[in-house]
Parts: sequence; C-alpha cells; structure tokens
Amino acid sequence: MNSCFSPLTTPLQASVASVTNYSELQIRTACLKDLSSLATVLAESFHPPEGWMSLVYPVLKLGIYEDLRSRFNSASDNYLCLVASVPSSDINKNKEEAVATVEMALRSHSFPLEEPRYPYISNLAVRKAHRRKGIAYKLLVSCEHQAREWGFSELYLHVLDNNEQAKQLYFNRGYQVCRIEPNYSPWLFKNPRRLFLRKYLLATRNISS
Repeated sequence: MNSCFSPLTTPLQASVASVTNYSELQIRTACLKDLSSLATVLAESFHPPEGWMSLVYPVLKLGIYEDLRSRFNSASDNYLCLVASVPSSDINKNKEEAVATVEMALRSHSFPLEEPRYPYISNLAVRKAHRRKGIAYKLLVSCEHQAREWGFSELYLHVLDNNEQAKQLYFNRGYQVCRIEPNYSPWLFKNPRRLFLRKYLLATRNISS
C-alpha cells in the first residue's frame, strides 16, 4: 500500500523559494522512508518552533512521527498519504525535498466506524517557504481524483474559521460549509470555530464490495 511510485518570510525562506524549480514538482504516494521528512513538514506547519514553542518542538515532532508511523502500519486500502517534493536546493546533492503533504482516509459520522463512511482530508500542510505556489491546490486535486477512484461522490474536511487563506483555497475548489461546529472551550482562550466543509464530486463509480 505504501510503496513509492511516480506522480499522478524570512530572507532565507525567500532565497530558497527563488531558486526552486516548481515545474519539477512531484506528487506521489508517501512511503515509510518519507516519514521523518513528513513529520518535519507537519511540525513546522502546525507548531512552528518560534519563541517558547522551540522548547517543546522536538517532542511535538516526535509525537507526529509516531502518529504517522502508526497510521502507515495500520493503513487500509482506503488510506492515502501524499508527499509533494521538489529538487533539493542543495546543488551538491541530487535529492528531493519534501515540501508538502496531505492525508485522506474514510471516516464515519458515528463511532465505532460504521457505514455509511466518507472520505476525509486531513493534515494538508505546506512548508512556509514554499507556500502560494499552487502546491496545496494540486494536493487537493489529487485527493479528489482518488476519492472518485474509490467510488465516492462527496469529500469532507475541516478548516478553522480564522484561516482565511485555507478557506479561500477550499471555497475556490467548490467546498461548501456543511456544519459550523460549536466551540466548547472557555471564552478566555478564544479558540476559533471549526468549519466542516463538503464538496460534491463528479464522475463517480460504484463502490466495490
């Protein structure tokens, strides 16, 4: 399931982006050897090591790595983890650099997991130096294509209400608000609401048994 195959700012970050050849961007299924790089992408995106966060960053990154490894080891046929990579900015190394990732799996509206199930996108992340290059858009398109291949007509995801850039991306791709989830945290923390989005997909096939 997780074998590899070919596709389907700070001043430093700006300089990295300026020499990156995004025409050579590759999107492929992630494999076990990618886990360390993907953990870095996710940790830097959701828990940037700035200020006091730098003290707990190594622990958070390790936890993300272990969560990824657990999902890989227990993955079903309806689990997808993609990695987007570009040629390494180090001209002395003929290597690729993981710059983004996304996961998709089946979820259920009830627990334990029961029918009907639906495909759900999670952990869409792009490293800061490589954002606004259309990478997240391409990862979304890949997930939508795979969801149709699985035979589904709808695709779901969550987004925070204050994440305007992500909301614009999803709305432009045809996602619509399905539900606004209540915020049960104390008002003192002022956590943003989570929006549950849905997109209707076209050209579906029957779900195989």
